[in-house]
Amino acid sequence: MNTTTGLAGMILSMAAGGAWAQSPRVPPPADVAYPGTIRLEVDATDIQRHIFRVHEEIPVAPGKLTLLYPAWLPGKHAPRGPIDKLAGLVTSANGHRLEWQRDPLDVYAFHLDIPQGVDTLSVDFQYLSPQEPAQGRVVMTPDMLNLQWDAVALYPAGHAARRITFAPSVKLPGGWHYAGALDLPAGATPNEPASDGVARFKPVDFETLVDSPLFAGRHFKRIELAGNAPVHLNLFADAARFLAATPAQLKLHENLVVQARKLFGSQHYDHYDFLLALTNQLGGIGLEHSRSSENSGDPGYFTEWDKHAPGRGLLPHEFTHSWNGKFRRPVGSATANYNVPMDDGLLWVYEGQTQYWGFVLAARSGLWSSEQTRDALALVAATYADNRPGFAWRNVQDTTQDPIIAARRALPYRNWQMSEDYYSAGQLIWLAVDAKLRELTGDKRSLDDFARAFFGIDDGSWAISTYDFDDVVAALDGVAHHDWARFLRERIDGHAPPLDGLAASGWKLVYRDKPSAFEKANQGGRRGWDYSASLGFVVGGKDGRISDVCWDGAAFNAGVTPTSTIVAVNGRAWSNDELDDAITAAVGSTAPIELLLKDGNLYRSVRLDYHGGLRFPHLERIEGSADRLSAILAPR
Repeated sequence: MNTTTGLAGMILSMAAGGAWAQSPRVPPPADVAYPGTIRLEVDATDIQRHIFRVHEEIPVAPGKLTLLYPAWLPGKHAPRGPIDKLAGLVTSANGHRLEWQRDPLDVYAFHLDIPQGVDTLSVDFQYLSPQEPAQGRVVMTPDMLNLQWDAVALYPAGHAARRITFAPSVKLPGGWHYAGALDLPAGATPNEPASDGVARFKPVDFETLVDSPLFAGRHFKRIELAGNAPVHLNLFADAARFLAATPAQLKLHENLVVQARKLFGSQHYDHYDFLLALTNQLGGIGLEHSRSSENSGDPGYFTEWDKHAPGRGLLPHEFTHSWNGKFRRPVGSATANYNVPMDDGLLWVYEGQTQYWGFVLAARSGLWSSEQTRDALALVAATYADNRPGFAWRNVQDTTQDPIIAARRALPYRNWQMSEDYYSAGQLIWLAVDAKLRELTGDKRSLDDFARAFFGIDDGSWAISTYDFDDVVAALDGVAHHDWARFLRERIDGHAPPLDGLAASGWKLVYRDKPSAFEKANQGGRRGWDYSASLGFVVGGKDGRISDVCWDGAAFNAGVTPTSTIVAVNGRAWSNDELDDAITAAVGSTAPIELLLKDGNLYRSVRLDYHGGLRFPHLERIEGSADRLSAILAPR
């Protein structure tokens, strides 16, 4: 891997601050090579019990040694390393056990005293991966697994991650294939373990290893996509029938690679692997890496294509991260190792602009039609028009701390507390920036020019190139002169949802009594049924459980609470169709809508005096305005 830019200064600045104060017994990372190569062997064959068994051989010298389990994980923006899943840790040398001691101030650190005459430390432990979602994300099933190397490795403190070399291998169940970005030794067969069931990889620095997870499974297909460097779509499925992708569907994924290259004018990988699990057994994921991405979709992603349009926005988002977040990275996110705190303050660029380009590339590639993209954007706009009263006390900038504050746990009042709004509110901010650039230049320049200038540098390199707020402002000013610092800070620090980019793009948010086909496909799944614009709550699933209630809205003031379950609507058993019918019937009536709710073992009735009808978000053209949104979404 290429050299990380500005590493020495980065180490000093990141080790000095942050929300997590390092224990004084843990040596800070230095830009010094660790002597020798660490052998890492993972046995992933115990799929029944969901256990990864790990053996490491670490070159050592007599004296103090601290081993670290990765805590601050790239792409997760928080100290979420699953240390609670590590068990059975035994360290030994020359056939004798050496006792370790966990640091009392840093549970991710293990201290040892290496005696004279010892040059190799043996480390054995198990990673007890979740067996059900309540324990965490499931990464092993009878048909596939997701191996993230940071979960199965201890590494020596005192060195930058990129200066520590590992020789990794993994033993897989019989008959399984695998895919990932790691390079293979000469003579190895791609995607197939050796005859002993072990997949071995070339020695690699720890930074690249952590950035190169793998998927493995019994039902596998590998498709080569177009591009200036090899790009592959690696499919793993719960059953072989779900791998049946048509040439037309694959062409759209090929278009994604082509359109991304046209947008950024570069690529920051020598080869790239989309890892896509088509599953309802493996835990859901969307996680970026320099030369790959971990993704999951519904088993019917291909075989029920028309039903799963919302899920096709994931790959464009994660692919964009190869440029934004992996290659170009906020200085506070580019830490020297995985136990130095991150500063998440620029996530509205890292994730917010990626969310913007994810929508754009979905449209330009054809994974979404222009209409589907507008319908998806309408859902985002409606969220900020109807269901983010939390802007009264928070702003987008403050939500960049949410990966640390909330750790992506469910919240009692998501709309009032807010959480990670730097994604979608950030997306709306970048829509406003794009529209402004086009307005300032008579529609001759756009955010595409920023993308090429900012992310398109150093074609072919995947060394980390860091940036700060001033660098973003300077690059925008290079496209069109404006007070960009003020423009951005007004929206990032302000207390109004950043919706102005929609009108500046020639479109407005309207409501109709029928959902778009895109929203209908989204209903009942991850999003549930969103009645925020009418009754003021969101129903999270088919069981009628309410997942969010608009703070200080009609339902809130009537006593409806999150986690209540709707049992009946106007005396009839709950269904979303029954609730829709009741809302429609109330338009010409003065009678309230009556809900029977269940809270624990208590039942109660609430009456909602609402007569505004069903309200589903759509976008509508503003007559006489420039249609900049259509220009943004048009393929290049």
